[in-house]
Amino acid sequence: MNIEHLRRYKDIGWLLMKYGRSDLVKQAGIEEIITDEQTQATEEDREQANDLAQDLESLGSTYIKLGQLLSTRADLLPPAHLEALSRLQDNVEPFSFAEVERIISSEIGVRISRAFSEFDDVPLAAASLGQVHRARLRDGREVVVKVQRPGIREKVVVDLETLDDFADLLDEHTDVGKKYEFGNTLEELRKSLLRELDYTREAGNLNTLAENLKDFENIVVPRPVEDFTTSKVLTMEFVSGKKITDLSPLSLLEIDRRKLAEELFHAYLKQMLVDGFFHADPHPGNIYITKDGKIGLLDLGMVGQLMSGFRDNLMNLLLAISEGRGEEVAQTAIKMGAAKDNFNEADFKRQIGDLVATQSGESLGKINAGRVVLKITKISAECGFRMPPEFTLIAKTFLNLDRAVYALDPDFDPNESIRRHSSEIMQKRMVESLSPGNVLSGALEVKEFIEKLPSRVNNILDVVGNNELQVKVDAIDEKTLMVGFQKIANRITLGLVLAALIVGASMLMRVESSFTILDYPALPLIFFLAAAIGGVVMIFNILAHDRKDDD
Repeated sequence: MNIEHLRRYKDIGWLLMKYGRSDLVKQAGIEEIITDEQTQATEEDREQANDLAQDLESLGSTYIKLGQLLSTRADLLPPAHLEALSRLQDNVEPFSFAEVERIISSEIGVRISRAFSEFDDVPLAAASLGQVHRARLRDGREVVVKVQRPGIREKVVVDLETLDDFADLLDEHTDVGKKYEFGNTLEELRKSLLRELDYTREAGNLNTLAENLKDFENIVVPRPVEDFTTSKVLTMEFVSGKKITDLSPLSLLEIDRRKLAEELFHAYLKQMLVDGFFHADPHPGNIYITKDGKIGLLDLGMVGQLMSGFRDNLMNLLLAISEGRGEEVAQTAIKMGAAKDNFNEADFKRQIGDLVATQSGESLGKINAGRVVLKITKISAECGFRMPPEFTLIAKTFLNLDRAVYALDPDFDPNESIRRHSSEIMQKRMVESLSPGNVLSGALEVKEFIEKLPSRVNNILDVVGNNELQVKVDAIDEKTLMVGFQKIANRITLGLVLAALIVGASMLMRVESSFTILDYPALPLIFFLAAAIGGVVMIFNILAHDRKDDD
């Protein structure tokens, strides 16, 4: 183990001890690497949740992103720590303009002075992964240019390797690690960070989101400038405005806050429930109010993608939460995740029911869907149930979204908005299901069913004919069973007779005959008519008798 890894091991172990998880350090057998000075700091600052955020910020970009990920893990940390981590700010000292010039020139192939008519050497903002500069293209368009911090990829890779080793230690040697599976959390962090370090992916995200939200007249998504975008440089349209949290009370009075809050929340419902592609980091710092009173969505480095079936379950979950139906919330959550060997389903349903009942007991209109979704992850871990990574990402998105809409309109009711837009969302989901691709897929399935039907019927008849049919039941009424078999045999026989009539009629249609009806051979037409009448009678008989049996 090199010196850098050992130093990071000490940092991680110190954080665990400082915030009350010295048991994990001891079970993993690494308490000896923690110095006395660090242990003393543990005793002095253990109860200060804000220190955790500050410590993660001091460790660098990887740990800041880890903290942002942990802000959704209500199953791991108490509420005070979750709140502190959710406010993590990624502000660091900017790197030199000389480095900016070098990176841009090497990435886009020309000097800054040739690509841009203006380029501010002082960044608008600096973060641990990169920094943003305001500029103007040669055609007069105002843009911002995000430049990746030098050497950040290599640093992130080293940090991830260290964290991965540490997560393996906890998962293998501690009960908490086996319960919460830190390795899976690290894998999620790895994917998120590597995606954020590829600016071409973020450019694609900007285009996708802008296209998906084009019908929202008050939502603005900056478009990328493809010619000046690479994996380390992202050039996009400049959105002039202020963060929601930076608006003065007077500025808020000048905009239609209620309308903007409603449209922002509606836009996120569409993203998650219809498009399956959503901006996963809508904290107030990434949401601007433009000079013309619109909402600008920035920083598309972190996005989520949801499959169609997951979206259906999410829709049911949100509706059940908004209406206070705890049992349905629990049942839908079970459909979305996977049970572990020690899953206690009864306890899981009881706790979920209590959670929703407690929320609705306060006030149905005040139920916070994001907070309920977050608490579901904690209950899941306690009961031996694994929710998918998308679930925690959705919880984080809703929590940040709630903060943004409440900053606009403190009286906004997200649950009422969910109920109000549910019909529209369902209509769009239905239209999506009737797309040419889905219709063709359904037609292919029907074709496959028809092609395999004769062989399947033959297999059934062979089993019956060879006296190999077996029915396994706990208790039977022999008389009723025999009557049922007789009905099945009669219907199969009648179906075969009708099929034979149709096949025979089809063959006879090719035989010339002087006996015709409407210029068609009469005998085949008679067979077709007999088959049609027989089919109608059989259908009527099935419906009438089956309904009578059900009664």
